[in-house]
Amino acid sequence: MATSVRTPSSTRDKLLRAHSAAARLAQLTTAEKNAILLAMADAITANAASITAANQKDLDSSGLTGAMRDRLLLTPDRIAAMVLGVREVASLPDPVGETIAEWTRPNGLHIRKVRVPLGVVGVIYESRPNVTVDCASLVLKTGNAIVLRGGKEAAHTNQKLVEILDAVDGVPEGAIELLDSSTRDSVHELIKARGLVDVLIPRGGPGLISFVADNATVPVIETGAGNCHIFVDESADFEMADGIVINAKTQRPSVCNSAEKLLVHQGIAAEYVPRIVKKLLDRGVEVRGDDETRRLAAGMRVGPAEAQDWSEEYLRLCIAIRVVGSVEDAIAHINRYSTKNSDAIVTCDEGQARLFLRLVDSAVVYWNASTRFSDGGEFGFGAEMGISTQKLHCRGPFALAELTSAKYQVTGNGQIR
Repeated sequence: MATSVRTPSSTRDKLLRAHSAAARLAQLTTAEKNAILLAMADAITANAASITAANQKDLDSSGLTGAMRDRLLLTPDRIAAMVLGVREVASLPDPVGETIAEWTRPNGLHIRKVRVPLGVVGVIYESRPNVTVDCASLVLKTGNAIVLRGGKEAAHTNQKLVEILDAVDGVPEGAIELLDSSTRDSVHELIKARGLVDVLIPRGGPGLISFVADNATVPVIETGAGNCHIFVDESADFEMADGIVINAKTQRPSVCNSAEKLLVHQGIAAEYVPRIVKKLLDRGVEVRGDDETRRLAAGMRVGPAEAQDWSEEYLRLCIAIRVVGSVEDAIAHINRYSTKNSDAIVTCDEGQARLFLRLVDSAVVYWNASTRFSDGGEFGFGAEMGISTQKLHCRGPFALAELTSAKYQVTGNGQIR
């Protein structure tokens, strides 16, 4: 059992320890895993001051500003939210051992498909230290080992968090490994560690995700990129639309489920565009627009939306607005430019809404709700590993069930083929 901080070791040593730990973690009972998680939550609470101090070191040395600095910052509320997330994961049903399906063949063979741990999960992420705790709690609950490679900007915070989690009684040695973030060498080793790591989850911007997906020999679940859209349809309730747009853009602009693009039906554009532009500008949002948007918002601070704007993930207080002719035009625009994360329609027309929900090819599609709900906690999963924007092995906010694989248990009474 881990009781003290370990001396530095190579990436391969850490991967070997994690591989060994995975076998022991798979044998833990649900009660044992839950007890460890609750002890982790208590340990984070007890060490909040040292976590904050480590985080301040990172903030002081990072050189980050704006949205990127916000991603790094741990406030008391965010630490409390991490603790709550761990407790919620402990309270959730354990998927390991769950029977997915079972049946008996005509020859008498009884076949049962059950959930089992994946093994070793590698996570590569940038400057959000809450990911360290969220991912560790989910992976431990599902009987997996985790190898974390965070961003160098959060090195002190991540080290402190892993020390706290690793020191909890009952955590097998190697269950939570943190790789060196001072160079890219550890990333290259991790993504090529086929046979020691069972799956990789990159969390961050499009550059990081593309690099891992293009170069890894370990299977990858892509997450994170979020060029999210809101379409305000002709029949939309303006008050509702205002609330959804403002929330999705401004509540936390640095995350992947914030809205980056606003599409407005031409039938209401003359009235709605100036209205929403003013509200966005009043909240400090930089607004860009197509020619029609700029014409309708004449005299307001609306910059031109260039071709690259439609596919850019801003991750800051910036939004681009386009006027479209129909729900079909909105769907076509979204399917062309969206990163297939989260997109929404605001409308009172159920037929238009159903068409949008059916044809927009994104992991999460909303009718009359903010895209900011694309989150494991908001979906009732406790924490989350991320939002998968691909179609295999999982899609959308994913957590416990998606951190398992399956195997078939077949029972016979002497059958031969």
